Amino acid sequence: MESHQHSWTFFRSGGVDQVAFLSGADIWNLEHLDQKLWVALAMPTRGIEFDPKTLDHLDTDKDGRIRAPEVLAAVQWLKEVYKDPNGLLKGGDSVPLSAIHTQTPAGTALLAGARRILQSLSKPDAMAISIADIADTVKIFAQTKLNGDGVVPAEAADDAKLKQAIEDIISAVGSVPDRSGKPGLNPPLLETFFTQAKTFAEWHAKAGADKTIHPLTPDATAAAAAAIHAVKAKVDDYFARCRLAAFDPRALTALNRQEAEYLDLAAKDLTISAQEVAGFPLARIEPKKALPLGEGLNPAWIGAIRSFVTTAVVPLLGGSKPTLSEDDWAAVQAKIAPFDAWTAAKPATGAETLGVARVRELLAGNTQSAIAQLIQADAALEPEYAQILAVEKLVYFQRDFFKLLDNYVNFADFYGRKGAVFQAGTLYLDGRSCKLCVHVSDAAKHAALAGLSQAYLAYCDCTRPGGQKLSIVAAFTQGDSDHLMVGRNGIFYDRQSRDWDATITRIVANPISIREAFWMPYKKAVRAIEDMIAKRAAAAESASAAKLTTAAQAAATADKPPAAAPLPAKKMDVGTVAAIGVALGSIGTFLGLLLGKFIELGIWMPIAFVALILLISGPAMLLAYLKLRLRNIGPILDANGWAINGRAKINVAFGKAMTDMAALPPGSRRSLQDPYADKKSVWRWLWFPILLVILAALWYFGSVDRYLPARVKSTAVLGTNAPAYRAAQTPAGVPSTKPPAAKPE
Repeated sequence: MESHQHSWTFFRSGGVDQVAFLSGADIWNLEHLDQKLWVALAMPTRGIEFDPKTLDHLDTDKDGRIRAPEVLAAVQWLKEVYKDPNGLLKGGDSVPLSAIHTQTPAGTALLAGARRILQSLSKPDAMAISIADIADTVKIFAQTKLNGDGVVPAEAADDAKLKQAIEDIISAVGSVPDRSGKPGLNPPLLETFFTQAKTFAEWHAKAGADKTIHPLTPDATAAAAAAIHAVKAKVDDYFARCRLAAFDPRALTALNRQEAEYLDLAAKDLTISAQEVAGFPLARIEPKKALPLGEGLNPAWIGAIRSFVTTAVVPLLGGSKPTLSEDDWAAVQAKIAPFDAWTAAKPATGAETLGVARVRELLAGNTQSAIAQLIQADAALEPEYAQILAVEKLVYFQRDFFKLLDNYVNFADFYGRKGAVFQAGTLYLDGRSCKLCVHVSDAAKHAALAGLSQAYLAYCDCTRPGGQKLSIVAAFTQGDSDHLMVGRNGIFYDRQSRDWDATITRIVANPISIREAFWMPYKKAVRAIEDMIAKRAAAAESASAAKLTTAAQAAATADKPPAAAPLPAKKMDVGTVAAIGVALGSIGTFLGLLLGKFIELGIWMPIAFVALILLISGPAMLLAYLKLRLRNIGPILDANGWAINGRAKINVAFGKAMTDMAALPPGSRRSLQDPYADKKSVWRWLWFPILLVILAALWYFGSVDRYLPARVKSTAVLGTNAPAYRAAQTPAGVPSTKPPAAKPE
């Protein structure tokens, strides 16, 4: 079948037309499917529920992401080594050897590699190769000395001396692991060692050519240099002070330290090596005075000076001296100066750890060329052993490639509720189970983009005994957010059914459902009233506490508390009465006006009631509807390194499938008797009749007549006997003498 004639089948999910892989021909023609029709164009290799070995084989540039060209390259490779693409749709953990293509060079080489693996596992007659056979390539490669990776461990050498040489070089410059997992040498490390070895040997040879470098034996010269360096700063300080004293005798007292400093020391418990004493001059300062090497030395420096005399002065100057002149000091330093210069030029190499004798031995023979030939022989086998890795690649593709397509080119596993690779597990919290959970590494960074998904997201930190930690984000797509808050705890089950303690650490709030949006205005009003009452109660409590504190303080400070005088009866202020009347009248008028307008609607009253409800809840419901229409998983995955090409919506119906609400099992029986239920109050049932009585009284006395239609006014119904009519006809202060009219039946 020609690629341009291939007929594709699409299915509709998440608001996107997605290609369906129904046959191997669909996979073989994937390169001809417009990438604008792919759901994803890139995905990460970690942080998803997919075998990392398969992803590592797909990730040819090793950048941690699988891009569309790498998927297409995998398809082209499969065409070269695999006969029937329909076998990829079946999956499975093994590949029959008969399924490997033998008409292409790549397939032929791969088949040879498969047979070699089975041979190394003592299964030469096997008809298929499985993941279990190639799961441990280290075990396979451990059976051979050379394995084609260009790295040779010590065991690769047959000669004992060459083997020891490889071990010594590894100890000096380090190693790289070969395919068997053993430490070995590659060409760069081998070159590094012998370059360092030559440099070290050449540096060491200079000491033999220049006799001034070692005026004594090498060890004695090194000891003399160490003794000189140990006292150099202090001896230089002594002679500098003596020269300054010769220049100006007035400085002599200061150069020998003040008497007060000795008095301070005398008050302490001193030791020979006390820091305060060590800071004093080596000996008493006098103009042009030689340094005494015995009596008169600073006690803290006696040991260092004795070592200096024994290892440096006597050998270098040819005899013991009671004092050291400044000229003698210069002569001692001059004799050791070539050694110091040579030592300073010493190269920093790992070869030094082997010692100069071993380094010269390795340089003298053909060790470098022998190891280089061994590495070349190993690298020559690379084509053969590369096929072993190709076999591993094929077996993992047999099991996972079709699954990859159903989580990359389309999201069939996600919308088919089979568990997409990005779904980390299930979070149980607040009477719900959230199946749309995704791994995150940085919640703050993730939330900045994931919030555009218009979904209600809860970020959770999860822990297990032993210190294991991970972070997830869960999408709540059903129910409400009343009891979701930072700090709430739940249980998270990962895809391996391991349980984790989960705690909400961050929330990105968005509408969860239309039902939640309907009740939201009323809940906000109730919360506002509760907050206002709480604030006023707190203010009243604070004022009361302040008064009690003031009264207690006054009582405590009074000499004799006065006798309590009877409180005068509190009279109600006339203005207060008037204000209360005006307020009640205003409330009554307002309620009457509302009632009148409502009664005027007649049969339209139910519609008006519904309109009022919609007027209150409508805006919130409309906003929630618009956001729920836009809810999609794209930003959630994009924040994790995916490149989502389609919208991948999460509509209301699919959202209900992603979050399950708590429900009693079918066939359950439930008792409605709750021994701890709130006690019923009669006022719960009386408030409505009382309201009706109040409204009826207002109508009877004509207080709402001006707001009512003519036919329902109290004067029209009760006639002249209406209280409002009698009050209007009777002069002020004159009792009515007109007998009451009989009420019509």
